[in-house]
Amino acid sequence: MSRVAKKPINLPAGVKVDVNGQSVSINGPKGTLSHLLHSEVGVSIEGDVLSVIPRSEASGSRAQAGTARALLSNMVEGVAKGFEQKLEIVGVGYRAQAKGPILSLTLGFSHPVDFPVPDGITIETPSQTEILVKGVDKQKVGQVAANIRAYRRPEPYKGKGVKYAGEKILRKEAKKT
Repeated sequence: MSRVAKKPINLPAGVKVDVNGQSVSINGPKGTLSHLLHSEVGVSIEGDVLSVIPRSEASGSRAQAGTARALLSNMVEGVAKGFEQKLEIVGVGYRAQAKGPILSLTLGFSHPVDFPVPDGITIETPSQTEILVKGVDKQKVGQVAANIRAYRRPEPYKGKGVKYAGEKILRKEAKKT
């Protein structure tokens, strides 16, 4: 069996799990998430511990069990605490501003870029050069952050663009004459 799948998931206080066949729904203080499990995987709940079990000894079944355990663990953490991704904007005149359901970005183009914020995601701009993407779904938070970063990736010569907080940009040396 997968080493990841062998580890049980401890449910924090306030998190409730409902299993209906292959559908798992997790409710918590931050929200609700649901997931449809693979047919080779089963789930058992004993008190405040959630366990994932493969239904056969085939290697594909064990792999699916490990994947399901990781997804369920992220769902439990998301509804309990939530996820956050921080982006930084580097460049003269580059800035961001949250205007309700739209994030307005000025990234050196001839026009401002308006990014519509998807449902289940909140975007905050503590300063003009910082963007905080928050939500309960880890995959959705990461995808929204990647979509915002894709508008202007950091370039290797001056490092201008949108980057993840703490991301190291490999700098190139400029051409010498």
